[in-house]
Amino acid sequence: MKRVLALAADLDQRYYKDHIAPMSETTKKDAEIITLGCRLNAYESDVMRGHARDAGLKNTVIINTCAVTNEAVRGSRYAVRKAKKDNPAASIVVTGCAAQIDPKAFADMPEVDRVIGNAEKMLAANFEPEALLGGEPIKVNDIMSVKENAPQLISGGNRELTKSQSRTRAFLQVQNGCDHRCTFCIIPFGRGQARSTPAGEVVAHVKSLVQQGYKEVVLTGVDLSSWGGDLPGQPPLGDLVRRVLKLVPDLPRLRLSSIDPAEIDPALFEALTTETRMTPYLHLSLQAGDNMILKRMKRRHSREDAITLCAKLKAARPEFTFGADIIAGFPTEDDDMFENSRRIISEIGIPWLHIFPYSAREGTPAAKMPPIDGKTIKVRAKILRDEGAAIKKAHIRSRKGDIDIALFEETGLGRLPDFTLVKVDNPPKAGSLAKIEITGVDGENAIGLLI
Repeated sequence: MKRVLALAADLDQRYYKDHIAPMSETTKKDAEIITLGCRLNAYESDVMRGHARDAGLKNTVIINTCAVTNEAVRGSRYAVRKAKKDNPAASIVVTGCAAQIDPKAFADMPEVDRVIGNAEKMLAANFEPEALLGGEPIKVNDIMSVKENAPQLISGGNRELTKSQSRTRAFLQVQNGCDHRCTFCIIPFGRGQARSTPAGEVVAHVKSLVQQGYKEVVLTGVDLSSWGGDLPGQPPLGDLVRRVLKLVPDLPRLRLSSIDPAEIDPALFEALTTETRMTPYLHLSLQAGDNMILKRMKRRHSREDAITLCAKLKAARPEFTFGADIIAGFPTEDDDMFENSRRIISEIGIPWLHIFPYSAREGTPAAKMPPIDGKTIKVRAKILRDEGAAIKKAHIRSRKGDIDIALFEETGLGRLPDFTLVKVDNPPKAGSLAKIEITGVDGENAIGLLI
């Protein structure tokens, strides 16, 4: 199946090459899950896989769709057609953001038997065969009416089946939905209003994941930095982080997914800069490096805000590194505006960069703005990627001689706290933490020795 490379939207609406492989790990007799889009979708597919297994659902293919761009929707429709071609006797169920936003368009496809919404896909009762495949073809409620977030815990028995957990780290959804309206983003209409999982539930989930053997937990959400805004007392994300670190002392590493530069609260800043179990890495939902473009995107930070934040983090903890999403060729972007986006990569020093050529999403304000020529967008995207590649190479070279702790993945590579991947001879088994000395560079990875 073709991979869908979708436009960066916000926080965990990031769509990376290395996170967008459709998943198809079950046997032909069991229900099959095909996932497109973000890590949040991947996490939810793991939950659905468990529900389907527990319900004994057979001969069914569930496509968890993406809606972030028109291209993503086309990719979702392609996935439906291919799934039916590959599994002609199977029932086809469609869910995810594209199905939530336009359920009728999918229900009208001759291949589709049922369409269920983003809220419905998380409920175990909906995966009983009669409930899932019986009744009306569309089971999609108003996502804006959903007020709570209660992610299910993925059990250890699922580990051999899960793709999002396969790198020995667990992604835990602690937040869903978004109350902001960036002009390029359709995702709030697929995910609903911002809602948070209470801290006590998060801590219980993290404890269970540690008991299952995970050495790193990644807190994730659609708008992660808004966590707590809908809870009593409106606790900031930093309070959740501190509580997890305090109450789960056996957790070696805690990592955050994408963060809005406008919402780093004091408690979170302190945890990021003083807690050694907190990884010294942030992926920023940057989107652009020009203030006028940021304003037209309806982002809440300026380029100066982002630069200042990163400088403060590195001053307090020099090993800090950054990732970021940047959109190339946003409508109205002229040469000077583009140059500001190019320069911010080196001004901050962003080794882990994800560049997305702008692709209009029907129904968003940006789709009505004066567009940039497609060829120009491609050229600008390449320039930004080249800029990021040079920063990444320099960063990896700068780590030569360092001693650090790597978490080894199923690929045999170790992931350092700052997100650098390292190769070693005779790597330990996946899930192991090991001390290494970095001795050199091999392409996009460091080389190390176990010590």
